Amino acid sequence: MSVLDEQQRQRALESMQEYFAAPPMPEGRTPVEEEEELDEKRAALIEKELKPLVRSFLDGTTPLATFKSTVDGSNKHNQFWGFKGIKGQMFFNMVVNVADNPNECEQELKAAIALPISEQIASSRIKTFTSYVKRLGEQWVDAGNTRYGAPKAGSIPFFLSYFWQIQDRDTWPIYYTNGVNTMTDLNLWQPSGELAEDYLAYKRIHEELAKLFAEEADRPIHLYDVEHIFWFKGGNPYETAKTPAEAGGYARSDTDARITLVDEHIKRLPDSYIPPIVGILPHIARHKAGLDEAAKRSATTLDRAFEKYIDAAFRMLGYETKLLGQGKGRVPDGVALALNDSYAILWDAKIRTNGYSMGTDDRTIREYVTTQSRELKRRWSLRNIYYAIVSSTFVDDFDDTIHSIKMETNVSEVTLIEAEALVGMVNAKLRSPLQITLGPDGMQRLFVSGILSADIVREQLV
Repeated sequence: MSVLDEQQRQRALESMQEYFAAPPMPEGRTPVEEEEELDEKRAALIEKELKPLVRSFLDGTTPLATFKSTVDGSNKHNQFWGFKGIKGQMFFNMVVNVADNPNECEQELKAAIALPISEQIASSRIKTFTSYVKRLGEQWVDAGNTRYGAPKAGSIPFFLSYFWQIQDRDTWPIYYTNGVNTMTDLNLWQPSGELAEDYLAYKRIHEELAKLFAEEADRPIHLYDVEHIFWFKGGNPYETAKTPAEAGGYARSDTDARITLVDEHIKRLPDSYIPPIVGILPHIARHKAGLDEAAKRSATTLDRAFEKYIDAAFRMLGYETKLLGQGKGRVPDGVALALNDSYAILWDAKIRTNGYSMGTDDRTIREYVTTQSRELKRRWSLRNIYYAIVSSTFVDDFDDTIHSIKMETNVSEVTLIEAEALVGMVNAKLRSPLQITLGPDGMQRLFVSGILSADIVREQLV
């Protein structure tokens, strides 16, 4: 019996066709070729390392602490699919850390991770493990701890299906947040909030689409392929927030610089969560042609608009924000405060067509970051201060500059945020406002030294 109606099947087929028709990426391979190679490595890692590891944990040969740390190390060294985010390794860490009975915790994990032989058993295991995790969370909060440190039950379908797929990758799809979001955007399905029921619905749609895609493509289609099609379709939220000319359905008025909706051009209802002032950030960061004139007609400059929109993005994420730049001397362009989590982000905006090179401003950056970070520490007694630069991309060797800034100022980390990554952060937050916090179990984990790309955002906030 089909889960999807004909219109839903057609929408899914369009996504499949887009994926298989996608042109080569900058390195010369198509997305299909790239994923096929990664799948081979992924399958080899499972057979050689992860499946024996899971088996040894379940039979008692490998203790829980060793199992957890080995899974973590494997995923850090093998970037074939995500488990490092808040619903994967962080959830695993939280469950183990808050459990006051280690033996009970190990037995509950073993019972949940063991491969189900039927959907009915899978449902039962999700429900049973959910009851255990909720009890852990309640005990944690009752003991006087904050709810942010408690494991979230919403992570369970992803967490369990990751281990189930390791044991049987032809039966159990991983419950990726991106897959759920893409399926809902395509109006293929709407989660009910019942974790077990939702996972089984997700699984059945994957099975139906694998058969449908195989018939259409006249080639074998694996659950991995369905996963990749959804990843390609919904993996980059910036793609759903095109500029007016690119998106279709929007036009620019001859008498007004504002973007206005033209009813007769609407082909489909919108499915993007990204507001226009955030969606345009990657275009401004790359100094796309025509935007200077658009800014002029809006009675501003492109630099000022970029700062204003970045500030708005941080506000949407839940930070207390303040613009500092533009005519106020040697200061960063803005600051974003997460007072409940005791940290702040000093940030600068850099519009660059070909990417930003840190060496051009490093002395000035060190001077004003020193002044501002001292003031923030004095006023708010913050545990951490991060310095961030938002630009299109980043070029040249920035490691020495980052090391110098960290050594000579009070900042903990220096994060180079690609504009598409900031769009991805807003997209993730607006989709799951209660799930994704500003603390170490959410946004804060993104602020580490180096480049923050849209791919990293997807992986960490999965």
